Amino acid sequence: MRTALILVAALGLCAGVVFMLRGPVPVGGWLSNPEASFALAQGENPHPVVLRRPVAAPLSAMAQLGKQVFFDASLSSSGRLSCASCHSPQHFYGPPNAQPVMFGGPYLTLPGVRAAPSLMYLETELNFSIGPDPAGEADILPTLPQLAAKAATTGRVTKTAQSTTQAAANLVPQGGLFWDGRADTLQQQAMGPLLNPFEMDGGSIARVAAKLRAAPYAGAFAQLFGADILNNPQMLVSEAMFAVARYQIEDVSFHPFSSKYDAWLEGNARFTPEEMRGYLLFNNPAKGDCAACHLDQPSAGGQPPLFTDHQYEALGVPRNPALTANSNPDYFDEGICGPYRSDLAKETQYCGMFLTPTLRNAATRHVFFHNGIYHSLRQVLDFYDFRDTAPGKIYPKGANGKVEKFNDLPKQFWSNIDISDPPFNRHRGEVPALTPVQEQDIIAFLKTLTDGYHGG
Repeated sequence: MRTALILVAALGLCAGVVFMLRGPVPVGGWLSNPEASFALAQGENPHPVVLRRPVAAPLSAMAQLGKQVFFDASLSSSGRLSCASCHSPQHFYGPPNAQPVMFGGPYLTLPGVRAAPSLMYLETELNFSIGPDPAGEADILPTLPQLAAKAATTGRVTKTAQSTTQAAANLVPQGGLFWDGRADTLQQQAMGPLLNPFEMDGGSIARVAAKLRAAPYAGAFAQLFGADILNNPQMLVSEAMFAVARYQIEDVSFHPFSSKYDAWLEGNARFTPEEMRGYLLFNNPAKGDCAACHLDQPSAGGQPPLFTDHQYEALGVPRNPALTANSNPDYFDEGICGPYRSDLAKETQYCGMFLTPTLRNAATRHVFFHNGIYHSLRQVLDFYDFRDTAPGKIYPKGANGKVEKFNDLPKQFWSNIDISDPPFNRHRGEVPALTPVQEQDIIAFLKTLTDGYHGG
């Protein structure tokens, strides 16, 4: 009898060991926190929370007007391009195709210069600044050049998934809209494509105002702002873009927080082993370390994570030969330094930096990075894996047969490129941070960030 009990115990122990080894949780996790590890191994969140989501409510009259403007293609010179054309509701308010950039202008033949980002989850974006907003109130805030000068002499904490609180205090660019942060409000952001000759190509405020006066919803402007607004082109267009901003703020479809990951955070969903492995790799500084920039934890008050730290990075992505602008070898998109932003052109320590986007709904996109160079999450992860360990897999070779690393940024700005934050702290010939199977696991996790999860 005693022998049988010993045998049963031994078999149970072996089964437990096999469960541990075959499960998604590393052995170290079992040793340090067995209770949480058991929950994670089952695909469950060991510490469920209650998330605070925006409350759905009927749209205000202003937001209803903004919705009509958002879908109005007549405001463009072609008559065929609206805000929704490049920010399609059916594609999570991102581009509806796999083109690196969208086409606009009077005949929809002029290519844009940057990939169209999603409009989702932008309503809480902070104003552009260098470093976090100063604590307390001040009569005179420092200018951006003053902050840049201070940042040049201030140390920077290496960003990892385990040091996000410390890294948040780094004096680096953060906030703002567009890839270079040149707009601070949704109203300003909406105005940009409206007048851009490569996008909606509205031409001028006067031309756009004339179209607004002729629109079937023109009466709504008079009702909301008084009849005189129809005779004030600048105010009319400004209020139209404000209405678009209100539509984005009030319509929950722009920020539903309805992904499987949100349900998992609340304890209402269970990850598959592949998704769980991907989640752990996403947060492992020695592996993906994705959470260093794409913060994945809710706030203490229950605000769902936005999967961005709102900071800017120079990653050195390869030049995209498919962009018309890049046919000029002397042309470079330097992000914060220009050419579409001009106020920080002299702050060359930021040349090549672009805003870190949210990863929510990233698995539904077909265009990645500011220049649309990649068209799959696998390609994006390969870039992170091989940029430094095997650059020949990422960059082209020049006429001399040498790999042209960082070929989309002038050499004098290469020192701005991140080579310290994992996984960019590896060197040529070293083992990449991720195996192909681990990349696939992270992709499985990223798919849990897609909104519209209904269980199952």
